[in-house]
Amino acid sequence: MSLYDDAVLVLKGYEGQDELRRSYLDHLAAHPDGMWKACRAGHLTASALVIDPEQGRVLLTLHRKLRMWLQMGGHCEPGDATLQAAALREAAEESGIAGLTPLPGGPVRLDRHPIPAPCHWHLDVQYAVLAPPGAVQAISEESLDLRWYGYDEVAGVADESVVRLLEATRARL
Repeated sequence: MSLYDDAVLVLKGYEGQDELRRSYLDHLAAHPDGMWKACRAGHLTASALVIDPEQGRVLLTLHRKLRMWLQMGGHCEPGDATLQAAALREAAEESGIAGLTPLPGGPVRLDRHPIPAPCHWHLDVQYAVLAPPGAVQAISEESLDLRWYGYDEVAGVADESVVRLLEATRARL
């Protein structure tokens, strides 16, 4: 199964955010290249909130280009077999943490946001991943910083999309 086919199946099975979910599916139907950064009309991305429920905290990255505290994530790559695998790869690369485990149940949220030209939109499929006990992070080239934040601290440093992702993740826990 191709990554495109996996994305369609994941989105068809995703419950909630019906209008946004439909727009993702419509975008993929209109753009067979909609999984890839080269699709200038917009493309799917995969992200993951790294969470440590035992400590009541999440790991956020200070994104090098955007200079915002965000969850880990980014573009799909040809070697990604599934959207979940892409999100897990991105989370491991950007956090430096081995042994991350996807939170069961598939994507936690969808978030569509504009990006600078030449592309126009990221259609982000957001997952949550559990950090193993004693996880130690390591800053990647894509980050200016990595930091653990308590659940109640996230709203003070991150934008509403991250807050909504945390709320949806906690509801699933």
